[in-house]
Amino acid sequence: MSLNICTMLAESARRYPAKIALCADDQEISYSELWSQVTRLAASLENMGLRPGQHVALLLPNIPTFTLAYYAAQFCGLPVVPLNILLKSDEIAYHLGDSEAVALITCKELQSEALLAWHRCPKLEHMIIEGLESESSVATGPQGTRVHSLRSLIQEAQALTESYASSPNDTAVILYTSGTTGRPKGAELSHFNLFYNAQFLLTLAREKDLRPEEIRSLVALPLFHSFGQTVLQNSTLLAGGTLTFMKRFDPIQAAQLIQRFQINIFAGVPTMYYGLLNLPGIEAESLASLVLCLAGGAPMPEEVMRRFDKKFSVDLIEAYGLSETSPVASCNPLGGGKKVGSVGVPIWGVSFRLIDEEGAVIEENGVPGELCIKGHNVMKGYFRKPDATAEVLDNGWFRSGDVATRDEDGFYRLVDRKKDLIIRGGFNIYPREIEEHLYAHPAVMEAAVVGLAHEQFGEEVHAFVVLRPGVSCEEAELFTYCKERLAAYKYPRGVSLLDQLPKGPTGKILKRVLRERP
Repeated sequence: MSLNICTMLAESARRYPAKIALCADDQEISYSELWSQVTRLAASLENMGLRPGQHVALLLPNIPTFTLAYYAAQFCGLPVVPLNILLKSDEIAYHLGDSEAVALITCKELQSEALLAWHRCPKLEHMIIEGLESESSVATGPQGTRVHSLRSLIQEAQALTESYASSPNDTAVILYTSGTTGRPKGAELSHFNLFYNAQFLLTLAREKDLRPEEIRSLVALPLFHSFGQTVLQNSTLLAGGTLTFMKRFDPIQAAQLIQRFQINIFAGVPTMYYGLLNLPGIEAESLASLVLCLAGGAPMPEEVMRRFDKKFSVDLIEAYGLSETSPVASCNPLGGGKKVGSVGVPIWGVSFRLIDEEGAVIEENGVPGELCIKGHNVMKGYFRKPDATAEVLDNGWFRSGDVATRDEDGFYRLVDRKKDLIIRGGFNIYPREIEEHLYAHPAVMEAAVVGLAHEQFGEEVHAFVVLRPGVSCEEAELFTYCKERLAAYKYPRGVSLLDQLPKGPTGKILKRVLRERP
């Protein structure tokens, strides 16, 4: 038995060849044209010597090239490693090295950081750049790494006719996730994981009496993130619908695109809904084409959901998931059955349970416990990290690190996070990485980073620092220091200098006390 997720695109191209698959600015790409480009790029990847099982990293914004490269790699049986476009060169190098990627596909606007990272990655054999006019414009890299023009690779290749026969459990994507501790880890998601999770949106569309092929999705979520990649890209293309790309979310542009292309499905993190809700001049008719709105990636403020529902007469549905669960694990029901503040009930084929500190299953309703997830959506494990995998997977049950309660109707509500993970605008940030950068500063003796409540982003990153005795350093200097070394969504927006950090009897820093500071 074989299963390759590129079949989702192949079937839609067969059924709807003339239909528009992708829209970006004034560019429209039909299903037949997209499939032709996919099969020709796939041929070039094979001609370059890439073989099934090797990894291809993507450092691309929300542009059609992401989708093209994603499915071309899958066609050849090459697992994809999507990278956050906000990463700096040090971070890119870590991800490339840890994933053992042999090729990187990027674009001209991101090539400078990619090229800096490239020189530290001995296993990277090829770099492909979208928008590169001539391959000679970039020197050959270290270890004989070749630079290729994406346009040339597509134009010069003969299309392949048969995709690689991946097995359902073969790795399709390695998604890097902050998790709760340590450096980012690559969650291995199989073709089976992603194919079944892509059905989620189609099920909701049918419940809204929307034929799947009529789906018109606005891709405001970053495609390197599991939410945008599965719920929007893969689901829409499986349905035979149309994707409209936004490089970066802007509420004014989003409202204009929704009206212009009569978008009927929108999925976003709470900050996006916050932006649309508070956009001056936007009225209910501006978003009248919307049939289904999904929120996820971070806890949805109850007041924002109520106000959005009331203003736009859209039943905004909150779902829940993680990179390790492909991502969707639960969702509120449609048709007025949702519970505001809840992440709903497990989706089809997925089970939840709560456990206490000793690992015992909690049977009583209303009692908080760590949320564990089991089903077709759960990852294979973390790439090359058996110990980290064993910590979170137990007989198929994934320990989410989130603390939740269950009510008498089987609805789950997140009440806390077991660790200190910060979620800012839907992006996972783990404090330890930032703290390590701060500790590298010569003036810093101790540092603790926490997430503080923020109306727009859910949480904002804040650093508390104790300086070395006799050393002077301004808060502004530490702010700039972090900003230069960390991705834009990670660096602390606030830095506070303290005489000492609050600690418990064992010397552990009490971050709870820091969060409660006035």
